[in-house]
Amino acid sequence: MCKKDIFQTLKNGLVVSCQALPHEPMYSENGGIMPKFALAAKLAGAVGIRANGVRDIKEIKEAVDLPIIGIIKKDYPNAKAYITPTMKEVDELVELGVEIIATEFTTQTRPNNQSAYDFVKEIKAKYPNQLIMADCATIDDALKAAKAGADFIGTTMCGYTDDSVKIDGPNFDLIKEIASKCDVPIIAEGKIYTPQDAKKSIDVGSFCVVVGGAITRPLEIASRFVKELNK
Repeated sequence: MCKKDIFQTLKNGLVVSCQALPHEPMYSENGGIMPKFALAAKLAGAVGIRANGVRDIKEIKEAVDLPIIGIIKKDYPNAKAYITPTMKEVDELVELGVEIIATEFTTQTRPNNQSAYDFVKEIKAKYPNQLIMADCATIDDALKAAKAGADFIGTTMCGYTDDSVKIDGPNFDLIKEIASKCDVPIIAEGKIYTPQDAKKSIDVGSFCVVVGGAITRPLEIASRFVKELNK
């Protein structure tokens, strides 16, 4: 799929995040679960999938033909950034052929003390045709990511870093601010709990939206119901 087709496919649409870490109930040592989530998402009308890890991405690519935002979550010593933090993970995602690679673009510490700005510049130098999504937390992150050459700005990390606003829901103000100051397409992601949240994200300036916990994480979904009933 060429760059133009990817943009046209994703515009105003829903990308479903299909991932589970080893400590979560939907994780399976043998795989096979995430592609079922991805197939359900496609049948529902989703326009893309966000997925983590080589095995799950391979299985998802066999199950659906939607564009994939690929990540590899990896912890490194003395580094807080964990979403595709080094070129090793980027190389693996490029080999898989994912349409978009997402990497954390915040002020949190990274392996070898490399800045997020320098990392995106390095990726673009090595893989000039690879689309990159910068998972940002603040307007400053977003503006720097755009300058570094990111193809998409994600609000993924908003509320998860010390320097970002923490609210129980999407940060629509951040989306509006990025849209007013930056020409790079915005992918709204993080704490989008309802269809109304998703629609409002588009209305205030997002290019498309990523929803994960509200669709593919039953533990989180059930917990919100229980919390409300226990009030």
